[in-house]
Amino acid sequence: MKIEIRDVPPRAAWALEQAGVHPLLARLFAARGVASADELDDGLGRLLPPAGLKGIDAAAVLLADAIAAQQRICIVADYDCDGATACAVGIRGLRLLGAQQLDYLVPDRVVDGYGLTVPIAERVAAKGADVLITVDNGIASVGGVARARELGLKVLVTDHHLPGSELPAADCIVNPNQPGCDFESKSMAGVGVMFYVLLALRAELRARGVIDAASQPKLDALLPLVALGTVADVVRLDANNRRLVAQGLRRIRAGQMPAGLQALFSVASRASQKASTFDFGFALGPRINAAGRLADMTLGIELLLTDDAARADELARTLDGINRERREIEGGMREQAMQIAEGLFDVEDEPPSAIAVFDPDFHEGVVGIVAARLKDRLHRPTFVFAASGAPGREHELKGSGRSIPGFHLRDALDLVAKRHPGVLVKFGGHAMAAGCTIAEEHFDCFEQALQQVAAEWLDASLLSRRLETDGPLPPEYRRPDMVDTLHHEVWGQGFAPPVFSEELEVVSQRLVGDKHLALKLRHQGQPVDGIWFGRTDPLPARALLAFRLEVDEWQGARRVRLLVEGAA
Repeated sequence: MKIEIRDVPPRAAWALEQAGVHPLLARLFAARGVASADELDDGLGRLLPPAGLKGIDAAAVLLADAIAAQQRICIVADYDCDGATACAVGIRGLRLLGAQQLDYLVPDRVVDGYGLTVPIAERVAAKGADVLITVDNGIASVGGVARARELGLKVLVTDHHLPGSELPAADCIVNPNQPGCDFESKSMAGVGVMFYVLLALRAELRARGVIDAASQPKLDALLPLVALGTVADVVRLDANNRRLVAQGLRRIRAGQMPAGLQALFSVASRASQKASTFDFGFALGPRINAAGRLADMTLGIELLLTDDAARADELARTLDGINRERREIEGGMREQAMQIAEGLFDVEDEPPSAIAVFDPDFHEGVVGIVAARLKDRLHRPTFVFAASGAPGREHELKGSGRSIPGFHLRDALDLVAKRHPGVLVKFGGHAMAAGCTIAEEHFDCFEQALQQVAAEWLDASLLSRRLETDGPLPPEYRRPDMVDTLHHEVWGQGFAPPVFSEELEVVSQRLVGDKHLALKLRHQGQPVDGIWFGRTDPLPARALLAFRLEVDEWQGARRVRLLVEGAA
Protein backbone atom coordinates (compact mmCIF):
# COMPACT_ATOMS: atom_id res chain seq x y z
CA MET A 1 0.00 0.00 0.00
CA LYS A 2 1.14 3.50 -0.84
CA ILE A 3 0.24 6.15 1.72
CA GLU A 4 -0.19 9.60 0.19
CA ILE A 5 -0.79 12.93 1.92
CA ARG A 6 -3.48 15.24 0.59
CA ASP A 7 -2.35 18.59 -0.67
CA VAL A 8 -3.50 21.48 1.53
CA PRO A 9 -3.86 24.75 -0.43
CA PRO A 10 -2.29 27.22 2.01
CA ARG A 11 -4.44 30.21 0.97
CA ALA A 12 -7.67 28.27 1.46
CA ALA A 13 -6.55 26.97 4.87
CA TRP A 14 -5.50 30.47 5.92
CA ALA A 15 -8.81 31.99 4.73
CA LEU A 16 -10.79 29.40 6.70
CA GLU A 17 -8.72 30.04 9.84
CA GLN A 18 -9.19 33.78 9.47
CA ALA A 19 -12.94 33.18 9.28
CA GLY A 20 -12.84 31.45 12.67
CA VAL A 21 -12.63 27.80 11.62
CA HIS A 22 -10.56 25.64 13.98
CA PRO A 23 -6.99 25.30 12.59
CA LEU A 24 -7.19 21.51 12.27
CA LEU A 25 -10.60 21.64 10.61
CA ALA A 26 -9.37 24.44 8.34
CA ARG A 27 -6.56 22.18 7.15
CA LEU A 28 -8.91 19.22 6.63
CA PHE A 29 -11.57 21.24 4.81
CA ALA A 30 -9.04 22.97 2.54
CA ALA A 31 -7.60 19.59 1.57
CA ARG A 32 -11.12 18.55 0.49
CA GLY A 33 -11.63 21.52 -1.80
CA VAL A 34 -13.33 24.00 0.52
CA ALA A 35 -12.03 27.45 -0.34
CA SER A 36 -14.09 29.71 1.93
CA ALA A 37 -16.14 29.58 5.12
CA ASP A 38 -19.18 30.51 3.04
CA GLU A 39 -19.14 26.96 1.61
CA LEU A 40 -19.46 25.59 5.15
CA ASP A 41 -22.73 27.42 5.78
CA ASP A 42 -25.21 24.56 6.15
CA GLY A 43 -28.32 26.70 6.61
CA LEU A 44 -31.50 25.65 4.82
CA GLY A 45 -31.43 28.93 2.93
CA ARG A 46 -28.21 27.81 1.24
CA LEU A 47 -29.82 24.75 -0.37
CA LEU A 48 -29.94 24.83 -4.16
CA PRO A 49 -33.42 25.97 -5.28
CA PRO A 50 -35.77 23.25 -6.61
CA ALA A 51 -36.43 25.26 -9.77
CA GLY A 52 -33.08 24.11 -11.15
CA LEU A 53 -34.35 20.55 -11.50
CA LYS A 54 -35.74 19.74 -14.93
CA GLY A 55 -39.34 18.55 -14.78
CA ILE A 56 -39.96 19.56 -11.19
CA ASP A 57 -42.54 22.26 -11.97
CA ALA A 58 -44.58 19.82 -14.03
CA ALA A 59 -44.28 17.25 -11.23
CA ALA A 60 -45.57 19.77 -8.70
CA VAL A 61 -48.58 20.58 -10.94
CA LEU A 62 -49.34 16.86 -11.44
CA LEU A 63 -49.30 16.19 -7.70
CA ALA A 64 -51.23 19.35 -6.79
CA ASP A 65 -53.92 18.37 -9.29
CA ALA A 66 -54.03 14.84 -7.84
CA ILE A 67 -54.43 16.16 -4.30
CA ALA A 68 -57.17 18.60 -5.39
CA ALA A 69 -59.08 15.76 -7.10
CA GLN A 70 -58.48 13.44 -4.10
CA GLN A 71 -56.88 10.89 -6.40
CA ARG A 72 -55.17 7.78 -5.14
CA ILE A 73 -51.38 8.01 -5.17
CA CYS A 74 -49.11 4.96 -4.99
CA ILE A 75 -45.35 5.12 -4.51
CA VAL A 76 -43.17 2.35 -6.00
CA ALA A 77 -39.99 2.19 -3.94
CA ASP A 78 -36.63 0.46 -4.17
CA TYR A 79 -35.62 -2.17 -1.63
CA ASP A 80 -32.55 -0.43 -0.19
CA CYS A 81 -32.20 2.24 2.49
CA ASP A 82 -32.34 5.09 -0.02
CA GLY A 83 -35.53 3.68 -1.50
CA ALA A 84 -37.08 3.05 1.91
CA THR A 85 -36.32 6.55 3.21
CA ALA A 86 -37.47 8.10 -0.09
CA CYS A 87 -40.76 6.20 0.20
CA ALA A 88 -41.24 7.28 3.82
CA VAL A 89 -40.38 10.90 2.95
CA GLY A 90 -42.87 10.75 0.06
CA ILE A 91 -45.70 9.30 2.16
CA ARG A 92 -45.09 11.59 5.14
CA GLY A 93 -44.59 14.68 2.97
CA LEU A 94 -47.60 14.14 0.73
CA ARG A 95 -49.73 13.52 3.81
CA LEU A 96 -48.55 16.83 5.29
CA LEU A 97 -49.44 18.57 2.03
CA GLY A 98 -53.01 17.28 1.95
CA ALA A 99 -52.95 13.95 0.11
CA GLN A 100 -55.42 11.57 1.76
CA GLN A 101 -55.33 8.38 -0.32
CA LEU A 102 -51.72 7.18 -0.19
CA ASP A 103 -50.25 3.74 -0.64
CA TYR A 104 -46.89 2.24 -1.52
CA LEU A 105 -45.48 -0.91 -3.03
CA VAL A 106 -41.93 -2.17 -2.77
CA PRO A 107 -40.75 -4.94 -5.12
CA ASP A 108 -39.39 -8.17 -3.71
CA ARG A 109 -35.68 -8.41 -4.53
CA VAL A 110 -35.90 -12.09 -5.47
CA VAL A 111 -39.36 -12.40 -7.05
CA ASP A 112 -39.78 -9.01 -8.74
CA GLY A 113 -36.27 -7.74 -9.30
CA TYR A 114 -35.41 -4.06 -9.48
CA GLY A 115 -37.59 -1.13 -10.49
CA LEU A 116 -40.98 -0.51 -12.03
CA THR A 117 -41.52 -3.68 -14.06
CA VAL A 118 -44.64 -4.47 -16.09
CA PRO A 119 -46.05 -6.79 -13.35
CA ILE A 120 -45.44 -4.09 -10.71
CA ALA A 121 -47.29 -1.52 -12.84
CA GLU A 122 -50.20 -3.95 -13.13
CA ARG A 123 -50.25 -4.51 -9.36
CA VAL A 124 -50.34 -0.75 -8.76
CA ALA A 125 -53.27 -0.42 -11.15
CA ALA A 126 -55.03 -3.32 -9.41
CA LYS A 127 -54.75 -1.38 -6.14
CA GLY A 128 -56.96 1.30 -7.71
CA ALA A 129 -54.26 3.98 -7.94
CA ASP A 130 -54.61 7.01 -10.22
CA VAL A 131 -51.04 8.31 -9.88
CA LEU A 132 -47.83 6.26 -9.68
CA ILE A 133 -44.64 7.81 -8.29
CA THR A 134 -41.33 5.98 -8.49
CA VAL A 135 -38.67 6.79 -5.90
CA ASP A 136 -35.01 5.79 -6.33
CA ASN A 137 -35.92 3.91 -9.51
CA GLY A 138 -37.80 4.29 -12.77
CA ILE A 139 -35.32 6.01 -15.09
CA ALA A 140 -34.63 2.66 -16.78
CA SER A 141 -38.21 1.32 -16.52
CA VAL A 142 -39.27 1.92 -20.12
CA GLY A 143 -41.62 -1.09 -20.27
CA GLY A 144 -43.06 -0.61 -16.80
CA VAL A 145 -43.86 3.05 -17.35
CA ALA A 146 -45.43 2.31 -20.72
CA ARG A 147 -47.65 -0.38 -19.16
CA ALA A 148 -48.69 1.91 -16.30
CA ARG A 149 -49.79 4.60 -18.73
CA GLU A 150 -51.63 2.04 -20.87
CA LEU A 151 -53.60 1.22 -17.73
CA GLY A 152 -54.54 4.89 -17.32
CA LEU A 153 -52.08 5.84 -14.58
CA LYS A 154 -50.32 9.19 -14.41
CA VAL A 155 -46.62 8.43 -13.87
CA LEU A 156 -44.04 10.59 -12.11
CA VAL A 157 -40.51 9.18 -12.15
CA THR A 158 -38.20 10.47 -9.40
CA ASP A 159 -34.75 8.92 -9.58
CA HIS A 160 -31.06 9.72 -9.44
CA HIS A 161 -29.53 6.83 -11.38
CA LEU A 162 -27.87 7.33 -14.75
CA PRO A 163 -30.34 7.02 -17.65
CA GLY A 164 -29.91 4.58 -20.52
CA SER A 165 -30.21 5.37 -24.21
CA GLU A 166 -34.02 5.55 -23.97
CA LEU A 167 -36.01 7.47 -21.37
CA PRO A 168 -39.34 6.13 -20.13
CA ALA A 169 -42.41 7.93 -21.52
CA ALA A 170 -43.55 9.16 -18.09
CA ASP A 171 -45.78 12.19 -17.56
CA CYS A 172 -42.90 13.79 -15.62
CA ILE A 173 -39.31 12.84 -14.85
CA VAL A 174 -37.30 14.45 -12.05
CA ASN A 175 -33.72 13.23 -12.08
CA PRO A 176 -30.66 15.50 -11.87
CA ASN A 177 -28.84 13.11 -14.22
CA GLN A 178 -31.39 13.16 -17.04
CA PRO A 179 -30.35 14.84 -20.30
CA GLY A 180 -30.91 18.58 -20.28
CA CYS A 181 -31.01 18.98 -16.51
CA ASP A 182 -28.72 21.78 -15.33
CA PHE A 183 -29.15 21.17 -11.61
CA GLU A 184 -25.77 21.76 -10.00
CA SER A 185 -25.84 18.75 -7.66
CA LYS A 186 -25.72 15.58 -9.75
CA SER A 187 -25.07 13.50 -6.65
CA MET A 188 -28.41 13.71 -4.86
CA ALA A 189 -29.73 10.40 -3.57
CA GLY A 190 -33.23 9.23 -4.45
CA VAL A 191 -34.50 10.48 -1.09
CA GLY A 192 -33.08 13.94 -1.82
CA VAL A 193 -34.88 14.08 -5.17
CA MET A 194 -38.21 13.17 -3.52
CA PHE A 195 -37.65 15.83 -0.84
CA TYR A 196 -37.09 18.43 -3.57
CA VAL A 197 -40.29 17.37 -5.34
CA LEU A 198 -42.16 18.01 -2.08
CA LEU A 199 -40.58 21.47 -1.79
CA ALA A 200 -41.78 22.27 -5.31
CA LEU A 201 -45.25 20.89 -4.56
CA ARG A 202 -45.52 23.07 -1.47
CA ALA A 203 -44.59 26.12 -3.56
CA GLU A 204 -47.25 25.16 -6.13
CA LEU A 205 -49.88 24.83 -3.39
CA ARG A 206 -48.89 28.27 -2.11
CA ALA A 207 -49.24 29.71 -5.61
CA ARG A 208 -52.75 28.22 -5.83
CA GLY A 209 -53.72 29.70 -2.48
CA VAL A 210 -54.30 26.28 -0.91
CA ILE A 211 -51.79 27.15 1.82
CA ASP A 212 -49.90 30.30 2.72
CA ALA A 213 -46.49 31.00 4.17
CA ALA A 214 -47.92 31.12 7.69
CA SER A 215 -49.97 27.92 7.50
CA GLN A 216 -47.76 25.78 5.28
CA PRO A 217 -46.42 22.54 6.83
CA LYS A 218 -42.77 22.40 7.82
CA LEU A 219 -41.06 19.85 5.62
CA ASP A 220 -37.82 20.10 7.60
CA ALA A 221 -39.20 17.36 9.88
CA LEU A 222 -38.36 15.01 6.99
CA LEU A 223 -34.65 15.92 6.97
CA PRO A 224 -33.52 13.16 9.40
CA LEU A 225 -34.81 10.61 6.88
CA VAL A 226 -33.21 12.52 3.99
CA ALA A 227 -29.88 12.53 5.82
CA LEU A 228 -30.01 8.80 6.56
CA GLY A 229 -30.85 7.79 2.99
CA THR A 230 -28.23 10.12 1.52
CA VAL A 231 -25.38 8.74 3.61
CA ALA A 232 -26.53 5.11 3.39
CA ASP A 233 -26.59 5.26 -0.41
CA VAL A 234 -22.93 6.35 -0.45
CA VAL A 235 -23.54 9.18 -2.90
CA ARG A 236 -20.92 11.92 -3.12
CA LEU A 237 -21.34 14.43 -0.34
CA ASP A 238 -21.10 17.61 -2.37
CA ALA A 239 -21.96 20.93 -0.71
CA ASN A 240 -25.72 20.51 -1.21
CA ASN A 241 -25.78 16.95 0.10
CA ARG A 242 -23.65 17.96 3.09
CA ARG A 243 -26.22 20.65 3.94
CA LEU A 244 -29.07 18.12 3.76
CA VAL A 245 -27.15 15.71 6.00
CA ALA A 246 -26.06 18.40 8.45
CA GLN A 247 -29.65 19.60 8.83
CA GLY A 248 -30.86 16.06 9.46
CA LEU A 249 -28.13 15.39 12.02
CA ARG A 250 -28.93 18.63 13.83
CA ARG A 251 -32.55 17.56 14.33
CA ILE A 252 -31.65 14.04 15.40
CA ARG A 253 -29.18 15.32 18.00
CA ALA A 254 -31.97 17.54 19.36
CA GLY A 255 -34.29 14.53 19.64
CA GLN A 256 -36.45 15.62 16.69
CA MET A 257 -36.85 12.47 14.60
CA PRO A 258 -39.41 9.80 13.69
CA ALA A 259 -39.95 7.07 16.29
CA GLY A 260 -38.36 4.52 13.97
CA LEU A 261 -35.01 6.32 13.87
CA GLN A 262 -34.93 6.61 17.65
CA ALA A 263 -35.66 2.88 17.92
CA LEU A 264 -32.84 2.09 15.48
CA PHE A 265 -30.38 4.13 17.54
CA SER A 266 -31.49 2.18 20.61
CA VAL A 267 -31.13 -1.33 19.14
CA ALA A 268 -27.76 -0.36 17.67
CA SER A 269 -26.61 0.95 21.10
CA ARG A 270 -25.76 4.32 19.59
CA ALA A 271 -26.45 7.67 21.27
CA SER A 272 -28.70 9.81 19.06
CA GLN A 273 -27.52 12.93 20.94
CA LYS A 274 -24.09 12.33 19.36
CA ALA A 275 -25.37 11.11 16.00
CA SER A 276 -22.83 11.10 13.17
CA THR A 277 -22.63 10.06 9.54
CA PHE A 278 -20.82 6.95 10.81
CA ASP A 279 -24.03 5.92 12.62
CA PHE A 280 -26.01 6.27 9.38
CA GLY A 281 -23.54 4.27 7.32
CA PHE A 282 -22.64 1.51 9.76
CA ALA A 283 -25.46 1.22 12.30
CA LEU A 284 -28.85 2.41 11.00
CA GLY A 285 -28.47 1.95 7.26
CA PRO A 286 -27.39 -1.73 7.39
CA ARG A 287 -30.34 -2.63 9.62
CA ILE A 288 -32.82 -1.14 7.18
CA ASN A 289 -31.00 -2.64 4.20
CA ALA A 290 -31.12 -6.07 5.86
CA ALA A 291 -34.91 -6.11 5.38
CA GLY A 292 -34.55 -5.73 1.62
CA ARG A 293 -31.71 -8.24 1.44
CA LEU A 294 -33.20 -11.14 3.38
CA ALA A 295 -36.86 -10.38 4.06
CA ASP A 296 -39.30 -7.70 2.93
CA MET A 297 -38.43 -3.99 2.80
CA THR A 298 -41.99 -3.28 3.89
CA LEU A 299 -40.63 -3.86 7.41
CA GLY A 300 -38.13 -1.05 6.97
CA ILE A 301 -40.64 1.35 5.45
CA GLU A 302 -43.23 0.63 8.15
CA LEU A 303 -40.56 1.39 10.76
CA LEU A 304 -39.89 4.77 9.14
CA LEU A 305 -43.60 5.57 8.84
CA THR A 306 -44.83 4.68 12.32
CA ASP A 307 -45.25 7.29 15.05
CA ASP A 308 -45.94 4.63 17.67
CA ALA A 309 -42.84 4.16 19.86
CA ALA A 310 -43.81 0.62 20.92
CA ARG A 311 -44.41 -0.46 17.32
CA ALA A 312 -41.15 1.18 16.27
CA ASP A 313 -39.26 -0.70 18.98
CA GLU A 314 -40.79 -4.01 17.86
CA LEU A 315 -39.91 -3.41 14.20
CA ALA A 316 -36.38 -2.19 15.03
CA ARG A 317 -35.73 -5.36 17.04
CA THR A 318 -36.98 -7.46 14.13
CA LEU A 319 -34.64 -5.64 11.74
CA ASP A 320 -31.77 -6.04 14.18
CA GLY A 321 -32.34 -9.80 14.19
CA ILE A 322 -32.48 -9.92 10.38
CA ASN A 323 -29.23 -7.92 10.25
CA ARG A 324 -27.52 -10.44 12.53
CA GLU A 325 -28.64 -13.21 10.16
CA ARG A 326 -27.34 -11.15 7.23
CA ARG A 327 -23.93 -10.85 8.90
CA GLU A 328 -23.73 -14.62 9.40
CA ILE A 329 -24.63 -15.33 5.77
CA GLU A 330 -22.24 -12.63 4.56
CA GLY A 331 -19.37 -14.02 6.65
CA GLY A 332 -19.67 -17.48 5.16
CA MET A 333 -20.13 -16.17 1.63
CA ARG A 334 -17.19 -13.80 1.98
CA GLU A 335 -14.82 -16.62 2.90
CA GLN A 336 -16.13 -18.80 0.08
CA ALA A 337 -15.95 -15.97 -2.45
CA MET A 338 -12.42 -15.12 -1.36
CA GLN A 339 -11.32 -18.72 -1.91
CA ILE A 340 -12.83 -18.67 -5.42
CA ALA A 341 -11.19 -15.31 -6.19
CA GLU A 342 -7.79 -16.42 -4.90
CA GLY A 343 -8.07 -19.51 -7.10
CA LEU A 344 -8.03 -17.22 -10.14
CA PHE A 345 -4.33 -16.37 -9.70
CA ASP A 346 -1.13 -17.72 -8.15
CA VAL A 347 -0.25 -16.39 -4.71
CA GLU A 348 2.98 -14.85 -6.02
CA ASP A 349 1.17 -13.03 -8.84
CA GLU A 350 -1.07 -9.99 -8.94
CA PRO A 351 -4.83 -10.61 -9.14
CA PRO A 352 -6.45 -10.26 -12.58
CA SER A 353 -7.52 -6.75 -13.55
CA ALA A 354 -11.14 -7.52 -12.58
CA ILE A 355 -12.81 -10.22 -10.49
CA ALA A 356 -16.07 -12.09 -11.08
CA VAL A 357 -17.15 -14.96 -8.83
CA PHE A 358 -20.22 -17.19 -8.65
CA ASP A 359 -21.35 -20.10 -6.53
CA PRO A 360 -24.76 -21.82 -6.63
CA ASP A 361 -25.05 -21.48 -2.86
CA PHE A 362 -24.58 -17.70 -2.78
CA HIS A 363 -27.53 -15.63 -1.50
CA GLU A 364 -28.46 -12.85 -3.90
CA GLY A 365 -29.43 -10.54 -1.04
CA VAL A 366 -25.83 -10.04 0.07
CA VAL A 367 -23.84 -10.22 -3.18
CA GLY A 368 -23.27 -6.46 -3.10
CA ILE A 369 -21.78 -6.50 0.38
CA VAL A 370 -19.52 -9.44 -0.47
CA ALA A 371 -18.42 -7.71 -3.69
CA ALA A 372 -17.46 -4.66 -1.63
CA ARG A 373 -15.43 -6.78 0.80
CA LEU A 374 -13.56 -8.53 -2.02
CA LYS A 375 -12.94 -5.22 -3.76
CA ASP A 376 -11.46 -3.82 -0.54
CA ARG A 377 -9.25 -6.89 -0.06
CA LEU A 378 -7.95 -7.26 -3.64
CA HIS A 379 -8.30 -3.66 -4.92
CA ARG A 380 -9.94 -4.77 -8.14
CA PRO A 381 -13.35 -4.09 -9.72
CA THR A 382 -15.41 -7.03 -8.44
CA PHE A 383 -18.69 -8.71 -9.32
CA VAL A 384 -20.32 -11.38 -7.19
CA PHE A 385 -23.16 -13.44 -8.70
CA ALA A 386 -25.92 -15.58 -7.21
CA ALA A 387 -28.55 -17.71 -8.90
CA SER A 388 -31.82 -15.86 -9.47
CA GLY A 389 -34.60 -17.05 -7.21
CA ALA A 390 -37.32 -15.63 -9.45
CA PRO A 391 -39.80 -18.17 -10.82
CA GLY A 392 -38.95 -19.10 -14.41
CA ARG A 393 -35.53 -17.49 -14.22
CA GLU A 394 -33.60 -20.26 -12.49
CA HIS A 395 -30.91 -20.21 -15.18
CA GLU A 396 -30.16 -16.52 -14.71
CA LEU A 397 -27.50 -15.05 -12.45
CA LYS A 398 -27.92 -11.73 -10.67
CA GLY A 399 -24.70 -9.90 -9.97
CA SER A 400 -23.68 -6.88 -7.95
CA GLY A 401 -20.42 -5.05 -8.55
CA ARG A 402 -18.19 -2.61 -6.71
CA SER A 403 -15.35 -0.65 -8.26
CA ILE A 404 -12.12 1.17 -7.53
CA PRO A 405 -11.24 4.79 -8.41
CA GLY A 406 -10.64 5.22 -12.13
CA PHE A 407 -12.99 2.47 -13.33
CA HIS A 408 -16.57 3.49 -14.15
CA LEU A 409 -18.49 0.29 -13.55
CA ARG A 410 -21.70 1.15 -15.40
CA ASP A 411 -19.75 2.37 -18.43
CA ALA A 412 -17.73 -0.85 -18.34
CA LEU A 413 -20.96 -2.90 -18.41
CA ASP A 414 -22.19 -0.78 -21.31
CA LEU A 415 -19.02 -1.60 -23.26
CA VAL A 416 -19.34 -5.32 -22.44
CA ALA A 417 -22.94 -5.21 -23.71
CA LYS A 418 -21.86 -3.58 -26.97
CA ARG A 419 -18.99 -6.00 -27.54
CA HIS A 420 -20.96 -9.09 -26.58
CA PRO A 421 -24.62 -8.59 -27.53
CA GLY A 422 -26.96 -10.86 -25.63
CA VAL A 423 -24.64 -11.57 -22.70
CA LEU A 424 -26.18 -8.94 -20.43
CA VAL A 425 -29.91 -9.39 -19.94
CA LYS A 426 -30.03 -6.03 -18.16
CA PHE A 427 -27.70 -3.75 -16.24
CA GLY A 428 -27.51 -0.37 -14.53
CA GLY A 429 -25.85 1.60 -11.79
CA HIS A 430 -23.14 4.17 -11.10
CA ALA A 431 -19.40 4.60 -11.42
CA MET A 432 -18.60 2.76 -8.19
CA ALA A 433 -21.54 0.34 -7.89
CA ALA A 434 -23.61 -1.47 -10.49
CA GLY A 435 -25.77 -4.52 -11.01
CA CYS A 436 -26.52 -6.85 -13.90
CA THR A 437 -28.32 -10.02 -14.89
CA ILE A 438 -26.76 -12.69 -17.15
CA ALA A 439 -27.57 -16.24 -18.22
CA GLU A 440 -25.53 -18.77 -16.23
CA GLU A 441 -24.06 -20.12 -19.47
CA HIS A 442 -22.59 -16.68 -20.20
CA PHE A 443 -20.68 -16.29 -16.92
CA ASP A 444 -17.27 -17.17 -18.39
CA CYS A 445 -17.83 -14.82 -21.31
CA PHE A 446 -18.83 -12.01 -18.94
CA GLU A 447 -15.79 -12.60 -16.73
CA GLN A 448 -13.38 -12.49 -19.68
CA ALA A 449 -15.08 -9.45 -21.20
CA LEU A 450 -14.97 -7.51 -17.92
CA GLN A 451 -11.30 -8.38 -17.44
CA GLN A 452 -10.57 -7.22 -20.99
CA VAL A 453 -12.18 -3.82 -20.37
CA ALA A 454 -10.34 -3.48 -17.05
CA ALA A 455 -7.02 -4.37 -18.67
CA GLU A 456 -7.59 -1.58 -21.20
CA TRP A 457 -8.77 1.06 -18.74
CA LEU A 458 -6.62 0.41 -15.66
CA ASP A 459 -2.87 0.98 -15.60
CA ALA A 460 -0.41 -0.03 -12.90
CA SER A 461 -0.91 3.16 -10.90
CA LEU A 462 -4.69 2.64 -10.68
CA LEU A 463 -4.26 -1.03 -9.78
CA SER A 464 -1.90 -0.14 -6.93
CA ARG A 465 -3.65 0.39 -3.61
CA ARG A 466 -3.30 3.97 -2.41
CA LEU A 467 -4.53 5.52 0.79
CA GLU A 468 -4.99 9.27 0.91
CA THR A 469 -4.31 10.75 4.33
CA ASP A 470 -4.12 14.11 6.07
CA GLY A 471 -0.53 13.67 7.18
CA PRO A 472 0.78 13.90 10.75
CA LEU A 473 -1.53 14.67 13.66
CA PRO A 474 -0.22 17.48 15.88
CA PRO A 475 -0.03 15.93 19.38
CA GLU A 476 -1.99 18.78 20.99
CA TYR A 477 -5.05 17.65 19.00
CA ARG A 478 -4.92 14.07 20.24
CA ARG A 479 -7.56 14.60 22.91
CA PRO A 480 -11.20 13.47 23.36
CA ASP A 481 -12.88 16.84 22.82
CA MET A 482 -11.05 17.25 19.49
CA VAL A 483 -12.22 13.80 18.40
CA ASP A 484 -15.78 14.84 19.31
CA THR A 485 -15.35 17.96 17.18
CA LEU A 486 -14.20 15.89 14.22
CA HIS A 487 -17.05 13.38 14.58
CA HIS A 488 -19.57 16.22 14.69
CA GLU A 489 -18.77 17.21 11.10
CA VAL A 490 -20.33 15.70 7.97
CA TRP A 491 -17.94 13.21 6.36
CA GLY A 492 -18.59 10.55 3.73
CA GLN A 493 -18.21 9.65 0.07
CA GLY A 494 -16.33 12.41 -1.75
CA PHE A 495 -15.65 14.22 1.53
CA ALA A 496 -13.54 11.59 3.26
CA PRO A 497 -13.34 11.35 7.04
CA PRO A 498 -9.96 12.38 8.47
CA VAL A 499 -7.20 9.78 8.30
CA PHE A 500 -3.79 10.81 9.61
CA SER A 501 -0.43 9.20 8.88
CA GLU A 502 3.04 9.26 10.36
CA GLU A 503 5.79 6.99 11.58
CA LEU A 504 5.01 5.59 15.04
CA GLU A 505 6.92 3.46 17.49
CA VAL A 506 5.28 0.08 18.11
CA VAL A 507 5.89 -0.58 21.81
CA SER A 508 3.93 -3.84 21.97
CA GLN A 509 1.37 -5.81 20.01
CA ARG A 510 -0.88 -8.80 20.59
CA LEU A 511 -3.70 -10.61 18.83
CA VAL A 512 -7.24 -10.10 20.09
CA GLY A 513 -9.88 -12.66 19.18
CA ASP A 514 -7.41 -14.26 16.75
CA LYS A 515 -8.10 -11.62 14.11
CA HIS A 516 -7.34 -8.12 15.42
CA LEU A 517 -4.02 -6.53 16.36
CA ALA A 518 -4.09 -4.62 19.67
CA LEU A 519 -1.24 -2.11 19.83
CA LYS A 520 0.64 -0.01 22.33
CA LEU A 521 2.11 2.87 20.34
CA ARG A 522 4.18 5.96 20.93
CA HIS A 523 2.96 9.07 19.12
CA GLN A 524 5.21 12.11 19.24
CA GLY A 525 6.87 10.62 22.32
CA GLN A 526 3.59 9.98 24.14
CA PRO A 527 1.92 6.55 24.74
CA VAL A 528 -1.37 5.81 22.99
CA ASP A 529 -3.43 2.67 22.41
CA GLY A 530 -4.24 1.46 18.93
CA ILE A 531 -6.05 -1.35 17.20
CA TRP A 532 -5.96 -2.72 13.66
CA PHE A 533 -9.14 -4.64 12.92
CA GLY A 534 -8.68 -7.64 10.65
CA ARG A 535 -4.88 -7.57 10.84
CA THR A 536 -2.97 -10.58 12.17
CA ASP A 537 0.56 -10.04 10.83
CA PRO A 538 2.92 -8.35 13.33
CA LEU A 539 4.33 -4.87 12.74
CA PRO A 540 8.00 -3.82 12.92
CA ALA A 541 9.30 -1.73 15.83
CA ARG A 542 8.66 1.44 13.82
CA ALA A 543 6.06 1.74 11.10
CA LEU A 544 4.44 4.36 8.89
CA LEU A 545 0.80 3.97 9.87
CA ALA A 546 -2.42 5.53 8.62
CA PHE A 547 -5.00 5.91 11.38
CA ARG A 548 -8.33 7.40 12.39
CA LEU A 549 -9.20 8.69 15.84
CA GLU A 550 -11.85 7.43 18.23
CA VAL A 551 -12.65 7.90 21.90
CA ASP A 552 -12.48 4.78 24.04
CA GLU A 553 -14.66 5.04 27.16
CA TRP A 554 -13.85 2.77 30.08
CA GLN A 555 -15.09 3.13 33.65
CA GLY A 556 -15.95 6.78 33.13
CA ALA A 557 -12.58 7.70 31.62
CA ARG A 558 -12.34 8.88 28.00
CA ARG A 559 -9.12 8.22 26.13
CA VAL A 560 -8.14 8.62 22.50
CA ARG A 561 -7.41 5.43 20.58
CA LEU A 562 -5.93 5.11 17.09
CA LEU A 563 -7.80 2.92 14.59
CA VAL A 564 -5.13 1.80 12.16
CA GLU A 565 -6.24 1.72 8.52
CA GLY A 566 -3.03 0.71 6.79
CA ALA A 567 0.76 0.66 6.77
CA ALA A 568 3.33 1.49 4.13
